[in-house]
Amino acid sequence: MIYSSDSLSISELVPDDALQLNKLLVSNTQRFIRFLPLTLADNRTLQSTKNYIKIKIEAAENKEEFVFVLKDKYHIQIIGLIILKQINWDTNQGEFAYCIGNGHKGKGLMSEAILAVSSYVRDKLGLTTMQIITHKTNVSSLNVALNAGFTWKRTLINEFTPLNEAPLDMELFELTI
Repeated sequence: MIYSSDSLSISELVPDDALQLNKLLVSNTQRFIRFLPLTLADNRTLQSTKNYIKIKIEAAENKEEFVFVLKDKYHIQIIGLIILKQINWDTNQGEFAYCIGNGHKGKGLMSEAILAVSSYVRDKLGLTTMQIITHKTNVSSLNVALNAGFTWKRTLINEFTPLNEAPLDMELFELTI
């Protein structure tokens, strides 16, 4: 476990997380589909989630990508994910992608989690610049970035293309830690 509070705990993804991770992603498909289509595609069945976890553990061992699970205060139910991706070891920079289940949104849990994981990646991995890329209409994600101390840097033109949509301009936020 990398973090624990009265509200949630955060740990690195492990094989025993398969059932709860699959439940989170499948039950929140409509909420996550626009901005996390690849993660959802990799987790449609319990077996595909087991494969996803195996691949992500291997990526963490190779220091390519890290997946953290947020669990409820009882440390049982997975309520969200934080993915540390696009890691550049030359510049000590990484990007966060994240999601939280519908029943837990709007409570400040993701902002708390982003702050905790930012501290962890600084202390354990040596990363000093974290990024969040979000769309201006994703108010929840904008609030997470701002509440976690990230600063808006610029608009990235045609940065992301959701399924069956035109490319979207995205907002880049950074935190130097």
